[in-house]
Amino acid sequence: MSEFPTFDEFAKEIRRIISVAQERNVTLRIMGGAAIRMHCPENERLYDRLKRVPKHDMDFVTYEKFRPLTKKLFMELGYEPYISLMLTGATGRRRQIFNDKEGNKAVDVFLGKLEMCHVIDFAGRLEVDTPTVPLAELLLQKLQVVQTNEKDIQDAIILLTEHDLGDGDKEQVNGPYIAKVLSSDWGFHHTVMTNCEKVKEFTQKYDALGNEAKKNVIDRLGKLRKLVDETPKTLAWKLRAKAGTTVKWYNVVEEVQRD
Repeated sequence: MSEFPTFDEFAKEIRRIISVAQERNVTLRIMGGAAIRMHCPENERLYDRLKRVPKHDMDFVTYEKFRPLTKKLFMELGYEPYISLMLTGATGRRRQIFNDKEGNKAVDVFLGKLEMCHVIDFAGRLEVDTPTVPLAELLLQKLQVVQTNEKDIQDAIILLTEHDLGDGDKEQVNGPYIAKVLSSDWGFHHTVMTNCEKVKEFTQKYDALGNEAKKNVIDRLGKLRKLVDETPKTLAWKLRAKAGTTVKWYNVVEEVQRD
């Protein structure tokens, strides 16, 4: 497999992989920036306007029970397992990594959870949407990065430009679900709320966004904050909140250095 000259061709390959997985009764979903772009066709123009250049890497998630089947699936589709001493430890227990035979494209398959600065648990959630994970998890994935970058902020903006908050997952961001997740984890809550403010700041400064788009994003962030603030917090959340940021509230991400 070679370089993908267009995003359409890249998305076509993602759909091919997920289609084959479905034929084999393997629950497999795409996440990350590629998933957001696939979910936001009406705002395709924003990628050029914001100068958001997508990376053609694939981040999938499946359940742990499918580990042997996903390895077999990707190898039969022309991908090769990435071998590293690092993958014999904790990182390897959480994910599988593949490359295409030319070494151009990296594929990560996370098993059950996305464990980065904070943990996103996909238990019972992968059946909610296809070919991507639900929009709530896509937004959380972008907002859970402690040292966030403009790329992640742009992805969150594009997602919120096209999708409003709602009580469910069908083409809307499930606000009550996000609020529930954050109500039991002060650290996750702190990072997400901090990044919401950063997204708001960037939204206001981007000339590439029209006034209506800016208003939609800012209003939706406001709705999310209100919902999160009004959701009762667990005792563990309240106890952890007392220490605040004097104690590290996030995980240090262990990066895999590919050759």
